[in-house]
Amino acid sequence: MSTPTTAIAFSGFDNRDFEVFEIEGLESRMEALIDRVRPKFHHLGELVTPMLGAMCEEEMFTHVAKHARRTVNAPNDSWVAFANNKRGYKAHPHFQIGLWSTHVFVQFAIIYECPNKNVFAERALRELNSIRNAVPAHFVWSKDHMIPTGLKHSELSDAELSDLFERLRTVKASELTCGIHIMRDDKVLQDGEAFLKLVDETYRTLLPLYRMAFA
Repeated sequence: MSTPTTAIAFSGFDNRDFEVFEIEGLESRMEALIDRVRPKFHHLGELVTPMLGAMCEEEMFTHVAKHARRTVNAPNDSWVAFANNKRGYKAHPHFQIGLWSTHVFVQFAIIYECPNKNVFAERALRELNSIRNAVPAHFVWSKDHMIPTGLKHSELSDAELSDLFERLRTVKASELTCGIHIMRDDKVLQDGEAFLKLVDETYRTLLPLYRMAFA
């Protein structure tokens, strides 16, 4: 009898996973993504979703990016998202774990399709000082998920942090993410248990941001 997938320890990420995003061509890159990375995303879903459900005190669901609309350009990153809706995640505040060729990201996200983004932005503006103190210095904010780099929390002035929330509130196509970047050569990525511990710690830190989207 085979061992249930949920009992198998997560193996972590290695160079072959990151190299997927260096493969030329949509078809070839998607084939490698489906073969190498997507099974790990599904495995993470089985391990992380129950943890997040207990943390958020609500049922959470796994959504692995399919990149189904792409017909020409190969994806430069991919991810698994966790949301409290079974049908999808884009219209809801959610969490993500994903890869670029350079790093893994573990983050909270609220994107333009989410009607709650104004609720989050308005409360974030009111509680700017709390966010300033609660978010660790090395966490990274991003207002564009199409760009791999972001804005380190410690390097943002209060005015710049406020501008991120104001933009989210006033610009229809705006989005915002916050979390950590783990570079591809970081040893923690090769230790599945240590990586999952880091994911748990990161999401506990981000939980107040997630809850602010439902105020």
